[in-house]
Amino acid sequence: MHIELDSPLDMHLHLRDGEMLATVAPLTSHSFSGAIIMPNLVPPVTTREEVLAYKERIRTAIGEDRFEPYMTLFFKPTYTREFLESVADEITAIKLYPAGITTNSEGGVSGFDIEELRETLGAMSDLGIPLCIHGETGGFVMDREAQFVPIYEKLATAFPDLKIIMEHITTKESVDALGRFENLYATITLHHLIITLDDVAGGMLRPHLFCKPIAKRPEDREALLRVALKAHPKVMFGSDSAPHPKESKECPGCAAGVFTAPIALQVLAELFEKHGAPVENLQKFVSGNAVNIYSVTPPAKKVVLVKKECTVPERYGSVVPMYAGEKIAYSIDKVE
Repeated sequence: MHIELDSPLDMHLHLRDGEMLATVAPLTSHSFSGAIIMPNLVPPVTTREEVLAYKERIRTAIGEDRFEPYMTLFFKPTYTREFLESVADEITAIKLYPAGITTNSEGGVSGFDIEELRETLGAMSDLGIPLCIHGETGGFVMDREAQFVPIYEKLATAFPDLKIIMEHITTKESVDALGRFENLYATITLHHLIITLDDVAGGMLRPHLFCKPIAKRPEDREALLRVALKAHPKVMFGSDSAPHPKESKECPGCAAGVFTAPIALQVLAELFEKHGAPVENLQKFVSGNAVNIYSVTPPAKKVVLVKKECTVPERYGSVVPMYAGEKIAYSIDKVE
């Protein structure tokens, strides 16, 4: 059995920089046609010059692969209309982080006063620049995303023409919000379609499954599966693949992030097959919906997956992937 996917896209990806960028970027660019690149470097990407320089470093890292890095800016409420007009052609979206809520987000937004955000978000709305949000509060870790839903609702109401993407949703409350506002969309990761908190900490602690937002309850996973497997037109695949060196994961103060880039398409194929979802739904989830939501035209690429067991490497450089050392059911046969 084989599956052909046209121009798969990863609409939420961390590539880091330097040596890590050189290690992980080709693992995505080989099998994906493009990806939304997260801007939370140290320091974050906040200027046109930094966007262009980072994009060039990514292109160097991927070599000859046909792959489009869809660039983003790290949100600042001080961005003016003039500045946004000057950078609009170089970016696909702007990413908003609540301050200190996840990796390298210390310079994020500390409050969500609509009037303080109005100039920047109003200009983004007028210019058609989507807003991607890591939607968590500073509350109890299992409730942070659900507590953020009223903020999504406030923003969606105040800026009805602004396209808002709820990043890496993990709760049924976020799924429910999709139906209440025309301008709310979402990305869903591979790992949140598979694991719950029990997999992370129900027995021995598994640091390579620790991420933010943290995996939730079985009923939350079922809500995510329901919309992903049906290829709900407002959801799309975003891996949130987040590489950290092994020594930063297997230690006190474990870094948050699950590294799935090299296995994402293979495991998604297995997951959709397991649940009896048609291949056309997988195609929409990993490409079609994103093309419609972001109005992008990715480079042409065909990825052929075959049902042939393979063993996931223990490491890619210094990074331990999800399912390290384990067998998965599908392999990438060829990329055209």
